[in-house]
Amino acid sequence: MTTGPDIRPAITALPNSLIGVVANYGRGRDGLIPLWFGEGDVPTPGFVMDAAYQAMRDGHVFYTWQRGLPELRDALSAYHRRTYGADVATDRITVTGSGMSAIALSMQSLIDAGDEVVVVSPVWPNVFASIRIMGGVVRQVPLALENGKWTLDLDRLFDACGPRTRMIFVNSPCNPTGWTIGTEDQRRIMEFARERGLWVMADEVYSRLVYDGGLDGSGRAPSFLDVSEPEDKLLVINSFSKNWAMTGWRLGWVVAPAAMGPIYEKMIQFNTSGVAGFVQKAGLAALEQGEPFLEEMVERCRTGRDIVCSALETLPRVRVQRPDAAFYAFFSVEGAGDSLELAKRIVDEALVGLAPGAAFGDGGEGYLRLCFASSPECLSQAMERLIPILR
Repeated sequence: MTTGPDIRPAITALPNSLIGVVANYGRGRDGLIPLWFGEGDVPTPGFVMDAAYQAMRDGHVFYTWQRGLPELRDALSAYHRRTYGADVATDRITVTGSGMSAIALSMQSLIDAGDEVVVVSPVWPNVFASIRIMGGVVRQVPLALENGKWTLDLDRLFDACGPRTRMIFVNSPCNPTGWTIGTEDQRRIMEFARERGLWVMADEVYSRLVYDGGLDGSGRAPSFLDVSEPEDKLLVINSFSKNWAMTGWRLGWVVAPAAMGPIYEKMIQFNTSGVAGFVQKAGLAALEQGEPFLEEMVERCRTGRDIVCSALETLPRVRVQRPDAAFYAFFSVEGAGDSLELAKRIVDEALVGLAPGAAFGDGGEGYLRLCFASSPECLSQAMERLIPILR
């Protein structure tokens, strides 16, 4: 009798990403406009590519520091100081092979089988998978849509934390909703976590992609670093992907208590042996030269948001909220039913690729996610195709 491979049940039980299901369904079709992934159509800026090329020519093609080049970690410390007003020491920073890698390494380090992670949802599905791969249990606390705004009920969040809870996971600004947590709510979460001895993981990848100055006019989203101490059980995840159009480069970082440094070093050694030196040199160029490009990205996404939301707001079956941050329109369609089937139908009939809301967990079914980081021309064409189907 022939049997399949003997795979861990936690792995075989993982569902395929529904975003990937739709992408595989539509990929390669002539004329398709792909708005399903979290990236636009702007290539990485030339000064970043030039830095990588020069670094390769200079020989940065060998194994390097597991936690990142010292000069990149120093530059990240300076970036936090000037952007967030946070004095983040270099020994609290670890460079990783993407923001997702930082999440995965953290889960590998902290989550045992049966541990619970309370996750604010809807959220990027890879977060759920990183917990379940370790045998952890996801406890979702869905955002509520009230008076045209996504809101988090902190009492409900705290009530979801039981004796097996190990961590609270908060993605803000949120993928897919654009919801952004306020400073006072962050402070209450940190106080609760300290009392209970819980870890907080804050995915702040979209913190610079804010519109109208952000919640407090600072030009960036509130950060958990604003309300924490260096020794707190806090992990802040960030990435080069969104700010500087570097999704394919796979470069991120995590800010953690200094005591986590040797743990990350060990885990990176056993997972990837570190990020390529020339990629890190590219990241250094992004930090040192990339503010004008980031400002252009924010304006580009603001234009994209207005194109997409203005079109969707005219449709009686559609309910959409203009996000204050990130670069997604997360909208519901009355009577749509199964969001995966609707996304496939849109591929077939409109040649537009969207992500099904069911991919993002509790509260996501009945919604679709559209990434508006592409050019105005591309988005205008996409909306012309979508309106007949969504009307």
